[in-house]
Amino acid sequence: MAKVLEVSNLQKYYGSKGNLTKALDDVSFSVESGEFVGIMGASGSGKTTLLNCVSTIDVVSAGKILLDGKDITFLRGEALNAFRRDELGFIFQEFNLLDTMTAFENVALALSIQKVPAKEIKEKVEKIAAKLGITEVLEKYPYQMSGGQKQRVACARAVVTDPKLILADEPTGALDSKSSRMLLESLMTLNRELGSTIMMVTHDALSASYATRILFIKDGKLFTELRREEKEDRKDFFNRIIQVQSLLGGDADEMA
Repeated sequence: MAKVLEVSNLQKYYGSKGNLTKALDDVSFSVESGEFVGIMGASGSGKTTLLNCVSTIDVVSAGKILLDGKDITFLRGEALNAFRRDELGFIFQEFNLLDTMTAFENVALALSIQKVPAKEIKEKVEKIAAKLGITEVLEKYPYQMSGGQKQRVACARAVVTDPKLILADEPTGALDSKSSRMLLESLMTLNRELGSTIMMVTHDALSASYATRILFIKDGKLFTELRREEKEDRKDFFNRIIQVQSLLGGDADEMA
């Protein structure tokens, strides 16, 4: 499979001279097209910083990030805006839906910005809504939806433009257990049936067990990784994730 994301010798520092904090220390890995990768680590390990660098929210201190072969570490201005708009999809913990728009309008907005024809927008939104089981809420406003429905609408918004990479930052953090399971199953659907490439930061081993590979970050470095075997039961993968968490020096409740 082709590599969608290549991270090479990534470093990120915060602070000023004499008081520097190294958040990422020479991190290197790649993500292939169609992978569902989880990023885990204890609080302060650097996993969120890693996501912020890949999403271009943070500027790297050293190293390279290539998306589909293009070095994104030097993008600025309109080129950066176009990259975020066309190549990335975002799923946030707090949904970030526009309250004055219906679910349909929230999902369609990104396509409208890309100047996609109205008929094509309607077809794309309805297709992804059916795939994620949110057809019945398309005409509702966020205040009329449950947390799980809002997060699946956010999921649809992230994927409707067919981005190269979908970034999910603790997507189940504001959901109850039932809604979390429905969202994670939706992400699996996007990954398996639409071939979406997903990178998800999570503190939760159960959420991580839905991924196909887990990268563990410790003290700003890549500690180890786990791959889910082709016929491995998700429960067995979950147990292996818990074992690595214990090696990282904290139990599941401390991972954040």
